[in-house]
Amino acid sequence: MSMKRFWLVKQEPSSYSWSDFAAEGKTSWTGVRNYAARNNLRGMGKGDEVLFYHSGDEKAVVGVAKVTRTAYPDPTAPQGEDWSTVDLAPIRPLRRPVTLRQIKEQPRLKKIQLVRQSRLSVMPLTAQEFLVIVRMKAL
Repeated sequence: MSMKRFWLVKQEPSSYSWSDFAAEGKTSWTGVRNYAARNNLRGMGKGDEVLFYHSGDEKAVVGVAKVTRTAYPDPTAPQGEDWSTVDLAPIRPLRRPVTLRQIKEQPRLKKIQLVRQSRLSVMPLTAQEFLVIVRMKAL
């Protein structure tokens, strides 16, 4: 069995918010059309933990989810194109969102892709980075 890994996925809340996700109880993370993000989706394992980030005006981590099905062909992809999706289920919302500003101010998070490659929609995190962000909600 492989070690659990940690990820961050971004979504515009006006398109699909944490509350939409929580109400549905699961989702297929379709529509990713960036090769680096697609490759990150393909790296996800069942049981991996995922931070759910609201992009756009909000710019904050709002919840924790888990991977329930590893990568498979994205049914929303144009015919003949090689894109992937994974299935996610919500675990819990954060009591207080952790904003991008808070993340940028945290020295232990200076190297995460959210800060360095802000346009990437699916990105890996180390276990330490994941824990730092989750624990920041209590600040």
